[in-house]
Amino acid sequence: MSIVADLHTHSHASDGSLNPRELVDLASSRGLQALALTDHDTLSGVPDALRTSVALSIRVISGIEISAAHDPGTLHILGYFPSLPPRLEESLDGLQRSRRERIPRIVGRLRDLGMELCLEDVLREAGCSQPGRPHVARAMLKRGFVGSFDEAFDTYLRRGRPAYVPKERMEWGQAIALIREHGGMAVLAHPCTLDLDGPELHSFAERLRDAGLAGMEVWYPDHDPGMVSLYADMAADLGLVPTGGSDFHGIEPGGCLPGDHGVDARGFDLFWGRLTGAVP
Repeated sequence: MSIVADLHTHSHASDGSLNPRELVDLASSRGLQALALTDHDTLSGVPDALRTSVALSIRVISGIEISAAHDPGTLHILGYFPSLPPRLEESLDGLQRSRRERIPRIVGRLRDLGMELCLEDVLREAGCSQPGRPHVARAMLKRGFVGSFDEAFDTYLRRGRPAYVPKERMEWGQAIALIREHGGMAVLAHPCTLDLDGPELHSFAERLRDAGLAGMEVWYPDHDPGMVSLYADMAADLGLVPTGGSDFHGIEPGGCLPGDHGVDARGFDLFWGRLTGAVP
């Protein structure tokens, strides 16, 4: 599959390590024709990304990733917009505040576990970015509390681990409605994280579709070939647009780069047509 568009990336406007200009430049250098910036709960990095794309032969798509309430598993809804939606940021104030308050609580839990980690250690890793769990993991690694980035998440930071702190989440219907109200297209991100088997996932995805969901992320770093086949068939059965992306957060040893996962030219034409209304 010849990937032309990566529809799931992050910048330092949320928890990525590159600023939007650097991210767009990297994507362009890797030969991508289109890139969606989908920072967590914010569109603040999109204007810089759009300005950078003018001088490069790459299309930047305004996007966002919203955390939604779901149990079990983790549910994220990707939102894509034909142009930068005004006033959406105002509706996300509560989620952004929750993200800011979450990291000090995580650091406190790690200190209770005997790790002399300071908030300043995490902020140093974040730099200009909004601090997130990846920055906590890097600070833990630098201080020698873990042997790898993955160990930090698998042992301490993932859901169900001792330093995990839940954040405020919208109801999934509210997240889909918010995206649609601002002229966007809602897509189910990384369905593998929902912890649902095939029939359960199909039933849940059908409920999401009936609430306005328009797509499902099929190509993703944690989706093995069997999952890709399952999700592609499910998307087709439910009339959902199949999408894909790297979920790029930064250049990490063994990590994904923009364009390692995404959609080919035909897939992007379908996605763009549905987003802009050219394809019903």
